[in-house]
Amino acid sequence: MKSYRKDELDPGYALRFDLARQTIIMQKDFSIRQSDHHSRYLVFSREEWARLRASTPLTLSEERLLSLRSLNDRISLMEVEQIYLPLSRLLNLYVTAVQNLHTATATFLARSAAQVPYVIGIAGSVAVGKSTTARLLQALLSDWPSRPHVELITTDGFLWPNRVLEERNLMQQKGFPESYDVKRLVRCLAALKAGTPEVQVPMYSHLIYDIIPDQMQTIHQPDILIVEGLNVLQTGDNQSRQHNRPFVSDFFDFTIYVDAEEKIIEHWYLERFLTLRETAFRDPSSYFKRYADLSVDEAMATAHSIWAAINGPNLQENILPTRERAQLILRKGKDHFTEEVKLRKL
Repeated sequence: MKSYRKDELDPGYALRFDLARQTIIMQKDFSIRQSDHHSRYLVFSREEWARLRASTPLTLSEERLLSLRSLNDRISLMEVEQIYLPLSRLLNLYVTAVQNLHTATATFLARSAAQVPYVIGIAGSVAVGKSTTARLLQALLSDWPSRPHVELITTDGFLWPNRVLEERNLMQQKGFPESYDVKRLVRCLAALKAGTPEVQVPMYSHLIYDIIPDQMQTIHQPDILIVEGLNVLQTGDNQSRQHNRPFVSDFFDFTIYVDAEEKIIEHWYLERFLTLRETAFRDPSSYFKRYADLSVDEAMATAHSIWAAINGPNLQENILPTRERAQLILRKGKDHFTEEVKLRKL
């Protein structure tokens, strides 16, 4: 009777074995900090992480990179090479492994494998740079040799419209978990994970600070889906747990948290507010046009008060507590560049 190797019986075995082997190599080859021996994470300095790029090619030009950058965020090709190309390589391994597991399951069930997206969730505070991270990853993943179809959605589109927030007295909690139509977001992700050919996603305008009426983003069966938002790693309240309701994070295959010290993030928020005062706030259709004529001192005071009343509390109460749920944490310094990477152990 013929004997079979594991990789012949299970197409995903070789890749899972390679992922495990890579993790062991990481543990042996890099100086994991003494304080983190009992942590769930492997901790890498910028230099250690950069060496994991291997031969992953740089496909972005300076011009294309600048087009992906959010207002006042700083990004460079060196940051791409040292931080995001190693991450792209890691995700390539993970995505391939999961796709092979889907194929193995379909083989077992004697069915054709459904086209199900690999979903990456990206969380972090206002002004920390997660939108730049999301767009940059979309560009890099789309440039893989296999040319996967990569879509990006933000949870801003699932905020309740301003009229609803005003009715519920939630305008001062915009961005807090209760300000989102979470059921609609969950239904959307469930449909995408079920292989629905076409899913409609609501769109949001930061200019009018509201949902755009009658305008939708159409998602067509992506190979990879990136979901970016403040609170995407949350697991809901106690009532949700008791009723066994699904959470947004239940649909993620890989999760990233973009991190920095709160004082640094607040400083970035203030910088962005002053820039918007000179640009978007001057648009007659801007929701914030009343701030355009503030003096610098008045603008700084206004931005400080908004942070203290809304963004700071949301970070402390809702966003930061979810950081340790992420599989990868990018820790940024005051210059916007990543200083440390934490990867959860397998």
